[in-house]
Amino acid sequence: MTVVASARLRSVVLDEASLPPVGKAVHDERQQAITDLLEENLFRPEGGEGGPYDLRLALIEQRLAFDITGPTYERRHLLSLTPFKGIIRDYFLICESYNEAIRTSSPGQIEAVDMGRRGLHNEGSELLRERLAGKVETDLDTARRLFTLICALHRRS
Repeated sequence: MTVVASARLRSVVLDEASLPPVGKAVHDERQQAITDLLEENLFRPEGGEGGPYDLRLALIEQRLAFDITGPTYERRHLLSLTPFKGIIRDYFLICESYNEAIRTSSPGQIEAVDMGRRGLHNEGSELLRERLAGKVETDLDTARRLFTLICALHRRS
């Protein structure tokens, strides 16, 4: 896939009212996820004539809101969170297992848990791409980073 320079995000904001209170470490993880996303991404809204685009993510009545603006584009896409809930719950559980494994397990056990963690992350990313089909085109890496931010909207300290 050829990436057009304007088919990208230039800014991402997580709606403060949607964010649960967290400590400094989780806040820093969120900021790093945004930085990673902005470094390299493919983001092409359907009907957008060219970006770059600005994205605001928010939770609104149990739905995920993608507020997208660009030079000639302004649209809100709402996605139900229901299909994501099980994956997000399982992802957080396996992340806890991974953090515990780092402290107490052998390298082989850590690798096994990490493979499961990455698998769930990929599953969430593919689901996001499916749910955005016909609305926004992304590549897998961009969807992975966006899924990380969706999880950040749910993550507590």
